[in-house]
Amino acid sequence: MQVNVMERTTFYLKYGKRLLDLIVASILLPIISILILVISFLLLVFSGRPIFFKQYRTGVHFEEFKIWKFRTMKCHQLGKEEKDWQEGVPDDFIFKGALDSRITTIGKLLRKWSLDELPQIINVLKGEMSLVGPRPEVPDITSFYNADQSRRLYLKPGITGLAQINGRSDISHGQKVEYDIDYVENCSFVLDIKILIRTIRVVFNGEGAY
Repeated sequence: MQVNVMERTTFYLKYGKRLLDLIVASILLPIISILILVISFLLLVFSGRPIFFKQYRTGVHFEEFKIWKFRTMKCHQLGKEEKDWQEGVPDDFIFKGALDSRITTIGKLLRKWSLDELPQIINVLKGEMSLVGPRPEVPDITSFYNADQSRRLYLKPGITGLAQINGRSDISHGQKVEYDIDYVENCSFVLDIKILIRTIRVVFNGEGAY
């Protein structure tokens, strides 16, 4: 019996993608656990407590979950900026930049090589995130999504994705959404493997990370 491309894609999204997450995460877990312990010690010595940063993010179909990261910023926070976005998040919106004075010295190093994202392996194992997918955004931003922008929430958010291997923080919100929707529409095992492989090069070079 011949299986068409759509059926193969649906099977991968329902079963294969989660299986890939569990297999890869399980293989990497011993290495990641050691790195988490080392980084936790360094943060405690050079940056103090808290070691981890926890924040609610928007997941698949607007379901919120708590994301885990290493803390890379000073504990004080700036007040929320009032937004008046009537037709969705502006395409030229950029959430963060390289000159944010709140980022600590060790935080800059962690961000450069995306080591601050390592604790999100917990979110992957819990099924809240995938290894590959659109990056999870804060509810303060996704609450303004229009219908087109909401399409990036059709799949679980990922630790890496098309936007991360094509500019990371250097691209605007509009470009990020385009990459994410492209991924949602073309998600496959082969594409996920390609993104994971390219992520290694991008992270190693520290491209577009703030």
